[in-house]
Amino acid sequence: MNQISIIGAGIGGLTLGNVLKQNHLDLTIYESAPEIKPVGSGIMMAINAMQIFDKLGLKEKIEKAGNKIHGISITDENLKLISKTDVLELEKKYNSCNVAIHRADLQRILAESIGFENIQLNHSLHAIKKSGNYILNFENGNTIESEIVFGADGIKSKVRNQVIETSTIRNTGQICWRGLVDFDLPEKFHHEAIEAWEKGKRFGFVKMTDRKIYWYAVINEEIYNRNSNLLENVHSFHPLVNQIIECTLKENIILSDIIDLTPIPKWYSENLCLIGDAAHATTPNLGQGACQAIEDAYIIGKLLENNRNFNKVFKEFQQIRRKKVDHVVSTSWKIGQISQWEKGTLLRNFLMGLIPEKINQKLVEKTIRLER
Repeated sequence: MNQISIIGAGIGGLTLGNVLKQNHLDLTIYESAPEIKPVGSGIMMAINAMQIFDKLGLKEKIEKAGNKIHGISITDENLKLISKTDVLELEKKYNSCNVAIHRADLQRILAESIGFENIQLNHSLHAIKKSGNYILNFENGNTIESEIVFGADGIKSKVRNQVIETSTIRNTGQICWRGLVDFDLPEKFHHEAIEAWEKGKRFGFVKMTDRKIYWYAVINEEIYNRNSNLLENVHSFHPLVNQIIECTLKENIILSDIIDLTPIPKWYSENLCLIGDAAHATTPNLGQGACQAIEDAYIIGKLLENNRNFNKVFKEFQQIRRKKVDHVVSTSWKIGQISQWEKGTLLRNFLMGLIPEKINQKLVEKTIRLER
């Protein structure tokens, strides 16, 4: 029997594994994939996440594997600046900076820190039921008994759907392409994240390593021309945007809908707790999805330092995290709607440009400030 089982070896589950290990607790992580390999797209680890990785002794490894990002800019479709947030002051204040990194590289660093002997691959959860302890039935035929279970298995969480049984996935009506490409960006973009806004369309890009670029394109479903390819749908953007897409191999592009989770009333049950997207999935517009999962793991670790009653920890964990998480989910949804306007875009861009940078910095700081 396991004392602690974590379902899901994504960034949230792996961070939680590191936190529990730091608290000298025995754990096993169960991951549906047959191996942890370099698939997926890029990701931005914001200052809040990097502060936590610093406490875990992993900050330098992550910075070395990725690229430090000191500014976040919103532009029009021609890459003309609308609004910019310079985070250098916040970097000094919190002794951490934003890092753009390949998701697989981050997962590898986190997994190595835990030890692969604590990660069971090819274990896709089929069913979970309470019978004294929890009985975990996996699709490969294995059955495990566990005293404590953490659901870190994403927005379509089987743990949540079978135990908590309250959730509604919301669709934004926006389609998202995410890509990775080897590309020589102009030097002025080397340490800056760019998001270009058009009518009902967005394109963002950021450098992760020497030549590796992560990019994404978002288009309102109702205006997307399905008879044309992505390039033809974004032809109105700056030539650099088109060059980035043209250079990307099809196998390095992921297509998905942008969705989130309607806030659920409770993230925990007896001896069981959800974290990250399983509890409070958000749209990606604040770049905080994985970062909030990392904060979840951090808060659980802080509470366990003084109390090993998991049920009391789970209750206090939700009390601490609820307000901030609801703010992130709500704000991210609103930004996603504003940035995808199809009418009044000139007025939107003008008003965005009037917001002082200090205000933008305060809004960012509200998100990156740790609660403990």
